[in-house]
Amino acid sequence: MMNQYIDHTLLKPEATAQQIIKLCEEAKEFKFKAVCVNSYFVKLAKEQLKDSGVMVCTVVGFPLGASTLETKRFEALKAIHEGAQEIDMVINVSALKSRQLDYVKEDIESLAKLCHSQKAILKVILETALLTPEEITLASKLALEAGADFIKTSTGFSSRGASLEDIRLMREATSDKIKIKASGGIKDLETAMSFIQAGAHRLGTSSGVALMNGHSSSTAY
Repeated sequence: MMNQYIDHTLLKPEATAQQIIKLCEEAKEFKFKAVCVNSYFVKLAKEQLKDSGVMVCTVVGFPLGASTLETKRFEALKAIHEGAQEIDMVINVSALKSRQLDYVKEDIESLAKLCHSQKAILKVILETALLTPEEITLASKLALEAGADFIKTSTGFSSRGASLEDIRLMREATSDKIKIKASGGIKDLETAMSFIQAGAHRLGTSSGVALMNGHSSSTAY
């Protein structure tokens, strides 16, 4: 079922509480897998989704990934305590490009252990728009080795969102040993289906309602 692939998402900095409430109402109506909101709104989303079966997801180190490991840990733990069941952390792109690979792996591994100790899921955002194919492959392998549950293509705030080539590279690098989330630019049913067929297990989109209704959307994320 398409609805169970969708992380119904609203991460815009200008998002209001009323918009988050609407997002949650839509998620309950269509029985989406999760809502994805900024950590400020985790408590509100948790309240709105009580007993609905829809999970609460939030982002950490978002959208640049350049905050310290310790900062990401604090942010993740606070969000989990407030009701988040899934954490989408942004990889340290700067460290990856500087070939500080031990730090990149430690950054992910630290969050993975924290999340799993709290029975939460960790997704690692690679921000593929900023990476070469070699770096996408490398980042995917590091996330797998570090114990992440998912690798995710994009924040939706860079120069582009997900591509089918991203998914291909991520799958080849990890041999289906880790789940994949495609995000950014998924605005119509045809695009959504193409990512699922390519191997995505989850879709991050603000166009979930349009997808369920078989329409396209001009929404940015």
